[in-house]
Amino acid sequence: MNDRSDRLYEERFVEADDGVRLYCRDYPNPSTRAPVLCLPGLTRNSRDFSSLAALVSEKRRVICPDLRGRGRSGHDPDWRNYHPGQYASDLWQLLDSLDIGEAVVVGTSLGGWMAMLLNHQRPGRIAAAVMNDIGPEADPDGIARIIAMAGRLDIVSSLADAIEQAKSVYSIAFPDWDDRQWQIYTETTYRQLDDGRFDLNFDRSIGHAAREGVSGLDVDPWALFDDLASVPTMLIHGVLSDILTEPIIARMREHKPDLQIVPVSNRGHAPLLDEPEAVDAITTFLETV
Repeated sequence: MNDRSDRLYEERFVEADDGVRLYCRDYPNPSTRAPVLCLPGLTRNSRDFSSLAALVSEKRRVICPDLRGRGRSGHDPDWRNYHPGQYASDLWQLLDSLDIGEAVVVGTSLGGWMAMLLNHQRPGRIAAAVMNDIGPEADPDGIARIIAMAGRLDIVSSLADAIEQAKSVYSIAFPDWDDRQWQIYTETTYRQLDDGRFDLNFDRSIGHAAREGVSGLDVDPWALFDDLASVPTMLIHGVLSDILTEPIIARMREHKPDLQIVPVSNRGHAPLLDEPEAVDAITTFLETV
């Protein structure tokens, strides 16, 4: 887990239909294989995929966007626009502007849900999907934990304080990390303000929208998953996850018998996809697409 890809990508900005400026990292490759679209979780950003994107881009193009309100993408003045329906519209705008007709989606949490939604909206445009620790449903207690804290952590005075804050919230998912890993993770999670303090690297209104139940959609998530019937799909599962549980995985396997399931040991919600078992599984999976 590092940012060794700094010299491998181009930075691009695309304007959404409503004027919000969207940012993405574009790892170029002349291959004619379908590019890989990496989509982060609810409050995460494109930097989560640095290691994976650097590796995958050796063989095919990789696109890592910041969803609106995250990272270097613009914040929406109306918190009601922070929902999957709007994100899907933004992503189609991005893909079309980059002249990408078909893509493989690697999606963490919300990003995996977006893979299902994009496939439902435009069948044939999603060549394959890697869903990272997410399914058509999630454990209610885990969802409640995430939504309750989203956007509510205090601004802190130093990077060291930010690291301690990150540990207090996320150590349940990464129990074996050393100090260096925590520093790298914190640097992707926080941004430094003009006054030197550190704040979360996303619009805090995203948490408010989640708590208000804004979705922008009225669709059965299991119907979305069933739409993946003919789409090669891999499920990455953090074995300590309180979001993706074994009963949910069992039901997913019933709906899609050819679903490839890859457990990642000592990880909760959600694996960073720099773990050896996740990297090996994803790169092998991509060779079949």
